[in-house]
Amino acid sequence: MVKAQTPQNPLAGAFLMALSGLSFVGVYVTVKIVGTRLPAAEAAWIRYMLGLVFLLPVARSLWSEGAGRDVLKISALRGVVHVVGVAMWFFAMARITVAEVTAMGYLTPVFVTLGAVLFLGERFALRRTLAILCALLGVLVILRPGFRELQPAHLSMILTTMGFGASYLMAKRLTGLASTNMIVALLSVWVSLFLTPFAFINWVSPTIREIMLLFGTAFFATAGHYFMTMAFQRASLGVVQPVTFLQLVWSVLVGLLLFNEAIDQFVVLGGLIIVSSVLYITLREARLKTTKSGETP
Repeated sequence: MVKAQTPQNPLAGAFLMALSGLSFVGVYVTVKIVGTRLPAAEAAWIRYMLGLVFLLPVARSLWSEGAGRDVLKISALRGVVHVVGVAMWFFAMARITVAEVTAMGYLTPVFVTLGAVLFLGERFALRRTLAILCALLGVLVILRPGFRELQPAHLSMILTTMGFGASYLMAKRLTGLASTNMIVALLSVWVSLFLTPFAFINWVSPTIREIMLLFGTAFFATAGHYFMTMAFQRASLGVVQPVTFLQLVWSVLVGLLLFNEAIDQFVVLGGLIIVSSVLYITLREARLKTTKSGETP
């Protein structure tokens, strides 16, 4: 029996992607409120342990599906690099502005593209190279080395995007070996497991308020991925991808209204440069994929 496809609805897809972006802003807000009292690895570990609750509804189907040796090996390696990204992200989020984290976070697709060239044998076309260089220029505009003091959190965000980029490349490899639920579940399990020793190195007893906030982080993250999946089912990448960049607008507003963070025109400008580069790469890859499949671009 052929599974019926979800009807295409570009407006609904764009709306769902907007909800996804708002959900991820909720992630930023809850982690920002938690602050720096808890070590970054501990806060990340608590978030992922609480997030395991959301796997319960699909636990039976996951048990029935099972996971082969290749899936376990690749997902375990993915868990290692994702742990680096997660820990560095929690560290950065509590120490620099929401807008900076959001803008620099858009580097992840750039590292995915670079990794695909270096490790998956994809062609390094001139246009792709120029787009990557423009994205790196955007980072320099945000950081302004030599014109202001760089914080460890800025460097940790670069490590975050590299870790997440490597994680997404492995996720791409896993899509041909396991179901989406299995891929997501194994990531949660491995990250929780690998974070455990680091979480207890310098354990600080969390308050009820901090636990509830981190549960909110897990909820918003799950909702964000859920809305994103539904958006991809209802509209093409060319429709939904530009909507994701509204996160930068919302992040600037949230930082201003909730955390009294001044609007930094260099962060906004650098973010827009990165966004433009990522949008070009995304739409270019989607167009090439459509052309190779024999469809009219």
